[in-house]
Amino acid sequence: MSDSGGTSSARHSVRSIVLRTLSAGVFALAGLIFWMSFDTAKGVDIRTDAPLLRLSDRIQEKSTQNADLETELSRLRSEVDQLAHADSGVSDATRKRIDALSKAAGTKKLTGPAVAVTLNDAPPNATPLIPGVPDPQPNDLVIHQQDLQAVVNALWAGGATGIQVMDQRLISTSAVRCVGNTLILQGRVYSPPYRITAVGEPTKLHKALDNSPAIQNYLQYVTAYGLGWKVEDSGRVTLPGYSGTVDLHDAKPVG
Repeated sequence: MSDSGGTSSARHSVRSIVLRTLSAGVFALAGLIFWMSFDTAKGVDIRTDAPLLRLSDRIQEKSTQNADLETELSRLRSEVDQLAHADSGVSDATRKRIDALSKAAGTKKLTGPAVAVTLNDAPPNATPLIPGVPDPQPNDLVIHQQDLQAVVNALWAGGATGIQVMDQRLISTSAVRCVGNTLILQGRVYSPPYRITAVGEPTKLHKALDNSPAIQNYLQYVTAYGLGWKVEDSGRVTLPGYSGTVDLHDAKPVG
């Protein structure tokens, strides 16, 4: 006949050992998970959307830094210009040629009559403004890269001698690019409304805008969904000189 008391005691002892082992395993696993989380975070709270972890904030931070650097570069360029115009043995003819090239390159201020074009997104809850037009898709309600390029190209075609997008002067290597609903221009980020100012003969500039097929296509969406479009004479304005780098990193001769 077995000893039931001894058997019960043995079972209790085994169960206690198993429970202690399982508890130790659980705590060990919890410690491993905690260490892995800490190692991944590297001291950063990974459960928050802190500014350091938000790409949009990083882009805006870099954009602000670029603006500060452009201001400093503009100041240094002015000092270089002053030194270049000092008595350095350069002939008057050479100096005039340098000035003409600087003006054509867009690095000098430009004053003259101007036309300004403003484009803006439609309201996010926009509905068709004319009968028979389908409900808009999200892409129908925002300004796209091709819309900005259409305006810039039309103004150049209309004889503009200088163009400014937002607060930056365009030069031959400037690229108007959009990512999502934001404009990235020469290292800086902008949100709509977008304002484009061109110095030139106003009558020719207006005509070029009216004759652009790409702009006519954009105006259909203006009529249908309420995208922003405004063209106005700005009188006599002064465009700033381009203040960024003019170094070419990748180019080849045409032809």
